Amino acid sequence: MAIAAPAPSVMRLAVLVPGLLRSYTAGADRVDVEVAAAAGAGSPTLDDGLAALDRDFPGLRFRIIDEQDHIRPHIKLFVNATSARELAAPLPPAATLMIVGALSGG
Repeated sequence: MAIAAPAPSVMRLAVLVPGLLRSYTAGADRVDVEVAAAAGAGSPTLDDGLAALDRDFPGLRFRIIDEQDHIRPHIKLFVNATSARELAAPLPPAATLMIVGALSGG
C-alpha cells in the first residue's frame, strides 16, 4: 500500500489593494486569493501569496516585486499589520496582506 504525500497547506489570503494598483483588480480595494504552500513546504509564504495574487490578477506581482525578486523600494507590505520585508516570511492562517505604495511630491 502506497503512502500518499501530505496535501499542501492551503489558506485564504485577504489582500488590501492601494489605489495605484486597483487597475489590476478591476477597481477592487480588497481581494481574496487561495494560497497553497510550495511543494515540500509546510505553510504558505509571502512569496506564495504574491504568486497566487498574480495568478488571479496577472501583472500585479511585477508592480510589487522587481526582477531580482526583491520588494520594490516604493512598496511596503504588511502581514496582519506587521511589516514584511522577506518573501520567505510565513503567512499565518487567515492572514491579511496590506500593500502600501509610497507617495512623493514637492
